[in-house]
Amino acid sequence: MTVTEQPRISRTLLQKSILEDSFFDFVQYFWDTVVPEEPIWNWHIEYICGEMQRVAERVFQGKRKLYDLCINVPPGSTKSTICSVMFPAWVWTRMPTARSICGSYSYALSLQLSRKSRDIITSEKYQALFDPELRGDQNTKGLFENTKGGYRFSTSTGGTVTGYHGHFLIIDDPLNPQEASSEVELKNANVWIRETLSSRKVDKDVTPTILIMQRLHEDDPTQDMLGQKNIRVKHINLPAEVNRKSYKTIKPKAVRKNYVVDPEKNGYRLLDPIRLSRRSLDEALSKLLEYGYAGQFLQSPVPLEGGMFKTARLKVDTAPSAPADWLQKIRYWDKAGTEGGGAFTAGVLMGEDKDHRFWILDVIRVQLDTGEREKLIKLTAQMDGYGIKVGIEQEPGSGGKESAENTVRNLRGFNVEVVRPTGDKAIRAMPFSAQVNVGNVYLVAGEWNNAYMNELTLFPNSKYKDQVDATSGAFTLLTFSQRGRIGVF
Repeated sequence: MTVTEQPRISRTLLQKSILEDSFFDFVQYFWDTVVPEEPIWNWHIEYICGEMQRVAERVFQGKRKLYDLCINVPPGSTKSTICSVMFPAWVWTRMPTARSICGSYSYALSLQLSRKSRDIITSEKYQALFDPELRGDQNTKGLFENTKGGYRFSTSTGGTVTGYHGHFLIIDDPLNPQEASSEVELKNANVWIRETLSSRKVDKDVTPTILIMQRLHEDDPTQDMLGQKNIRVKHINLPAEVNRKSYKTIKPKAVRKNYVVDPEKNGYRLLDPIRLSRRSLDEALSKLLEYGYAGQFLQSPVPLEGGMFKTARLKVDTAPSAPADWLQKIRYWDKAGTEGGGAFTAGVLMGEDKDHRFWILDVIRVQLDTGEREKLIKLTAQMDGYGIKVGIEQEPGSGGKESAENTVRNLRGFNVEVVRPTGDKAIRAMPFSAQVNVGNVYLVAGEWNNAYMNELTLFPNSKYKDQVDATSGAFTLLTFSQRGRIGVF
């Protein structure tokens, strides 16, 4: 060995040691391998790298995990580069036998992230420092394996993972923002993560689940993960901007001090004042509008100022008592036949007074089987009185028609109107939301107020929509009745 070769070897060993010991240093060193743009090292990148390394260190040592990791950050914050691209490659520097299962909402996106991760591992820089060598017979974008038995397997939400088990389960944006309001897509994502992916662990006590995503819905995979019992989760929530009202949504509390004052908007602080500047945030708001921006950038399924319903403008008051004060009252039912789970049956009593103010007088919200539900509807009609019209929502199909006809027969003697609603629930709710938002809707105080207002606040990103749907039906039937146009809508 020559004199010049020895310092070179020492420097190589030092560099190798530094990169093995620090995931953040690894990200910095290999940045230009997969990202052509100059890096902007905002504080949150080092922080997320540190949190992921803490989780990984226990796996390297074969220790029981302390918690799973849930990270909510806005788009453009380097989350995929950190978690899906760099992390599996860094893990092999410490544990070449590690197996990572990585998933995103689409298989094409998963393959793209996998290719970038493989580009790092096959780069001259990586090969000069670390041992893992990819097997020639198992080296595709979707699955590549090294000669030590470690692999990185790519899948997508709802995709197959049969035959594979991971030391790390990494889920990067499991929902497509354009499909996040779909109850079917939400359920598929939640069930796949909770039931399918969670069963693909090398060791259930050791293997961590790392979920990183932007919030898109009240019932998205973040909420599903945080709501599971007997599972410890560390929640990192980093909105792009906060004001005095939303400052406490930053999690954990210790990182709140890292947000910087927005020089262009009084009272606001920013996560990343360069990449997520005031100008870029305002542009995102103009494109995504309030709902999209609230989820993707603020990590809140509902805008800070309220969504479709500005519930702060609802007024709780005492309703007029004289019959002459009312133009009409209607009780409208949105029926569900599930006992103890699923959707709710909701019955909303609404009235319009002589001053053309709209009142929510009572809301019933229950989960009952079909027989008990029909008993409740009849009992409620008797208590409301024969002067109150009853609206019954008819679901599509022959089953919905039969259910509505049974309810009408059950309510013989009462004034009943069967309604067959069409179109999106959010569109049907717009006329009523307009009245709420101008302050022309009043509530009678009751135990049902909180659950009712909560559903309105979150709508249309609410987990349940039964009360809103019943309210929309009551409002439409009420206003159509006043105009002499009762019927199908």
